[in-house]
Amino acid sequence: MSTTVEQSFVRNFEAEVHEAYQRIGSKLRNTVRGKNDVIGSSTTFQKVGKGAASTKARHGKVPVMNIDHTPIECMLSDFYAGDWIDKLDEIKTNIDERMVVANAGAYALGRKTDELIINELDQLASSQEAKDIGTGLTDTDGLTKEKVLMAFEMLGDADVPDDGQRFAIIGWKQWSDLLSIPEFANADYVGDDELPWRGTQAKRWLGSLWMPHSGLTKSSSLRYCYWYHKTAVGHASGSDVSSDITWHGDRAAHFVSNMMSQGGCLIDTTGIVRMRCLES
Repeated sequence: MSTTVEQSFVRNFEAEVHEAYQRIGSKLRNTVRGKNDVIGSSTTFQKVGKGAASTKARHGKVPVMNIDHTPIECMLSDFYAGDWIDKLDEIKTNIDERMVVANAGAYALGRKTDELIINELDQLASSQEAKDIGTGLTDTDGLTKEKVLMAFEMLGDADVPDDGQRFAIIGWKQWSDLLSIPEFANADYVGDDELPWRGTQAKRWLGSLWMPHSGLTKSSSLRYCYWYHKTAVGHASGSDVSSDITWHGDRAAHFVSNMMSQGGCLIDTTGIVRMRCLES
């Protein structure tokens, strides 16, 4: 006869997975536009165009901007990450096996969340790329100061709001490149509070939050890095991280299945610039 799973075990494990996902899971989810508790297999984000102001005659009608509204569909997919927890493991080791599995599941689902967002960013058109401006738009250098400034100008020319909601996601090699740029890493330029040498490897620079990420796409010797506004990319969640736990007497173990239903989409490509960086 199958043994009933202890309710306290289930509740504690679900809480641990959810907490771990929030703490160590996705790095990019909070950098994009989000929708939670979606009902159905897809949802829609509205892309709103630019309005224009104009004059009117005395007592005349106020002119209508006729702002363009474009619906962007975001499809959701289901993802799972499961593992076994042996009943006697915890008395044989000096680690909390339940917490180990909870963290592993949270990491796996967090990487999948970021992968959904990165896959959408990778669809960016080549016309929105910042390359090596010193040698005729080639791909012969890493993340240089010139390339950063080129991307900065491209965002400004596209009227991307400079409102504190810009994010720059780069690889770890590119993070090392930035550390060699005085304007990024020298207290004489950025002040003590914005030095990248302290604590978590993320910092504000040029009005944006810069973060290194190990999951960015590498094509041949090129790493694709992105600088974007939060409203340019969408992430939808139909079901946040949850767990299903069942006891298997023939294995003397619990099987833990972590799951979620999420999706990503590009909303406004004009709010994104890709920085192509040579990485050997």
